[in-house]
Amino acid sequence: MKNITTLIICLTFSLASCQTKKEKTQMQVDVKNASPVEVPLKDGMARAYFASGCFWCVEAVYESVKGVSEVINGYAGGYTENPTYQASNTGRTGHAEAVEVIYDRTVVNFSTLLEVYFGSQNITQVNGQGPDRGSQYRSIIFYQNTTQKALINQKIETLEKSSNINVAAEIYPFQKFWKGEDYHQNYERLHPNNSYIRNVSIPRLRKFQQKFPHLLKSNH
Repeated sequence: MKNITTLIICLTFSLASCQTKKEKTQMQVDVKNASPVEVPLKDGMARAYFASGCFWCVEAVYESVKGVSEVINGYAGGYTENPTYQASNTGRTGHAEAVEVIYDRTVVNFSTLLEVYFGSQNITQVNGQGPDRGSQYRSIIFYQNTTQKALINQKIETLEKSSNINVAAEIYPFQKFWKGEDYHQNYERLHPNNSYIRNVSIPRLRKFQQKFPHLLKSNH
């Protein structure tokens, strides 16, 4: 009798787990199929959103680019409200570590930001970047309108044909960006002696800077 009861309990939890997984999968499909939200200019500045592994690394890369005034670390691409670092790191919220790039369109355009995106990462790595693995570190490009979506698809098609590779980046309609915790902002600049920063973030930044010196601010 005890064994039968245990079996029933196990089956109940298993079915609940399957149902939850189905619901989460459907929510992620809904996120991918949603209509994009276009962010209006603020003080003449535009905003773009990218996910490409650890946001500490991505923040440092984009902040070195001419025309970019600020980069904010946070979360995007998921289906839960008010994601946190701890929650997103479980991989169960659907969110990826992402950045909000605030830029001057008279100096740098979205197409160039895409060049920075693909030129500063391993574009074939799935669900991760470098030593960071998991869906929370996956690569996502967020589009706000059909023009941006077309540019993204064109760039990926060109890369795949010219290099005979599969680009891992997912393409999502932008919905909402959740700003990350204060201690994650300007992390590389404020923590230059952190072992991850020294061994992962800075080498990734330097590699990008060597490839694209013409895109850098004069102080980088």
